[in-house]
Amino acid sequence: MSAQVDFFFNFGSTYSYLSIMRLEDEAVKAGVQIRWRPFNVRKLFVEQTNIPFPKEKAAKVAYIWRDIERRAARFGLEWNGVPPYPVDRSGLANRLGVIAGKEGWASAFTQAAYRAWFIDHKDFGQPEVASALLSDVGKDPRELIERAEGNAGKADFEAETDVARSLGIFGVPTFVVGSEIFWGHDRMEDAFAWALGQGE
Repeated sequence: MSAQVDFFFNFGSTYSYLSIMRLEDEAVKAGVQIRWRPFNVRKLFVEQTNIPFPKEKAAKVAYIWRDIERRAARFGLEWNGVPPYPVDRSGLANRLGVIAGKEGWASAFTQAAYRAWFIDHKDFGQPEVASALLSDVGKDPRELIERAEGNAGKADFEAETDVARSLGIFGVPTFVVGSEIFWGHDRMEDAFAWALGQGE
């Protein structure tokens, strides 16, 4: 059985772009399996009084975007200027992501969503954008959006948020191996090593 790493993230997390576009390829190279687990990090931010993009700190916000641009270049990822922010205010893309994670098509959907956001500057939380993305990955938009908007879809998203809270997660992206958490896109390799028994 392959080592497993849980990837906790949020559709709308800026730094997650640097992980999402590389994660599956890097996991294959390392020999680990990824379980994609979107959750409501904004809810935890409110609970923890943690504001990642404070409007009154323009210099910090400018630095964050420039840092992501530099790191994207380092990893050979596309960059098309600062994308719109925030996105997915309704949580639709995140709830679709939970379904995708459970059904095994999260990598394709999440990468498509982030390309739409970072490269095409579209909000993947808008129903028409989400619908097109689902079609692009060979899924039935109407059926999936109906599920994501239903009580069960919302409950599943909250359940993932409860798990993240119980693990002590406070930001995204976070890699989890058992009860060990590794916060930040630059902790991917550390999480893989731990999962493989090389980091203890």
